Amino acid sequence: MGSVLKVNPRVRGIRAPTGLQSLGVDKPFKTVTDVSSGDPHRAGIAPISFVRQVLAVCLYPELLKNNSLPLDVRQRAQRLLGACAGGSVGSYSVSCYGLPHVQKSVAEFITRRDDGVSSHPEDIIFFNGSQKAVSLILYLMACREGETQTGVLTPIPCPHNLPSLMDEVGVKLLPYQLTEERGWAVDLHELQRALNAARGHCNPRAIYISNPGNPTGHVQDRETIEKVIEFAAAEGLILLAEEVYQDSVYGQDKEFVSYKKVLFEMGQKFSETVELISFHSISTACMGECGLRGAYVEVINMDPAVKLHIGNMQGPFSPPVLPQLALDIMVNPPTPGDPSYKTYAQEILKIQTVLSQNAQRACEFLNGLPGVSCQPAMAGVFLYPRVHFPPRMTEEAEMSGVAADVFYCQTFLEEEGVCLGAGCENGQDGQSYLFRAHVWKLETRTRFEKKEHKKKIHGHFGHRGHLVNTF
Repeated sequence: MGSVLKVNPRVRGIRAPTGLQSLGVDKPFKTVTDVSSGDPHRAGIAPISFVRQVLAVCLYPELLKNNSLPLDVRQRAQRLLGACAGGSVGSYSVSCYGLPHVQKSVAEFITRRDDGVSSHPEDIIFFNGSQKAVSLILYLMACREGETQTGVLTPIPCPHNLPSLMDEVGVKLLPYQLTEERGWAVDLHELQRALNAARGHCNPRAIYISNPGNPTGHVQDRETIEKVIEFAAAEGLILLAEEVYQDSVYGQDKEFVSYKKVLFEMGQKFSETVELISFHSISTACMGECGLRGAYVEVINMDPAVKLHIGNMQGPFSPPVLPQLALDIMVNPPTPGDPSYKTYAQEILKIQTVLSQNAQRACEFLNGLPGVSCQPAMAGVFLYPRVHFPPRMTEEAEMSGVAADVFYCQTFLEEEGVCLGAGCENGQDGQSYLFRAHVWKLETRTRFEKKEHKKKIHGHFGHRGHLVNTF
């Protein structure tokens, strides 16, 4: 292209990641502990045996003859291969929506999850990861510029990839602040304020909901969900519900309730009119298959012609087949009596126990540090603590030309070999200093008590602590 000035202006305007992982000089540690992303397998969590065994057989059908594999593994693989064109995972999907067999499995899962609220296979569309799904749906609704530009009400803090996705497709991010002192809960007055502030500057068309919250771990109760649905109905907004951490709720007396379930229990006034698109993924906490990039959306009350466009935007032979097979396994795992059930149940329980215990221990540790406060997580894989910086550090950050939270994370990385996610990646403004850390394996490895660095951060960081998983 000759010059960066010839690159699409919209691409040049995409928010750049902080890029903390790269270190250019030798440091006083041998390895970097990255706790900025929610990648379970990268953090050392073992894959689920049943998932990998079934996928292995699907990739190499000769293993169907291997009697050392559990019978239910071979039977499942045979059924999944039968759903593929030509009996091979190397074939294209039979439609732009995906494999009908897997659509049916997902619809049955949703119906079970929602206590009998019907889900229909034709409303299920598969994507090459939830980020791709969000990106294409935002692109579908994006239009124009200025006062007519599409806007989406977005929680702050939000998933760290969401602001850049909105930049990419040309959608305006309309921030509504979650209430930190209530565990990062949604506040309806704040939703209305954000909507009123946006009018006249853009055209608000949707509201993005993350439940359980990413990165906050907040789990919405039924009353809150009802109020959000009523708000969306009154204002004519599409509900975009990210629900990828629904299998990892561990807060006491907390349970995941889907937006779909509540919507249909509110009566026809809402269930037949409110447009809802919900997202789920195999990258979720227990499944952890981030690298396979598999996700589904369920589309409710959408014009069939619009729904067809959602599928068509992926191309005639998408989505990839192997992630769909992994989705089928996620929504239809071994059940009591199956040969693989005992092992599967033990592995899931181990993951859930580690996640719950680490979240509690990490939160207690962080709240014991001077200058740090952290709301307890109820679900998901992240904690989202606040750091109270002394004036000297904010001045140093300003002199360095970076946001204070980025400066903090950079210093933490360079001094301690721990990579955190800066709060600005989650949409926080320059006055809020927070960071994101997953709780799969949280090793602080602090040496501040021996270093001048402790004075820069907050005068004293406290005793050395180690928070690791129990594997």
